[in-house]
Amino acid sequence: MSVMSVRLTDEATQQLEALAVATGRKKSFLISQAIGDYLAREAWQIQEIQAAITEADAGEFAEDAEVNAFFERWGA
Repeated sequence: MSVMSVRLTDEATQQLEALAVATGRKKSFLISQAIGDYLAREAWQIQEIQAAITEADAGEFAEDAEVNAFFERWGA
């Protein structure tokens, strides 16, 4: 495990301290959990984008009729 220094606004620091008190958790635990949640949320998006790029590179695009049907179904 590594240690890192992070700059927070005064408001974020106050919110973090209040949350730590309210939950009985250490600030470092809350920060680690928040970073882990953020990375997990972003990772799936990156995977989906990379998969879409792979599909596009392979020439796998929606047909015009599929795209038109989609927009007609959603009223656009």
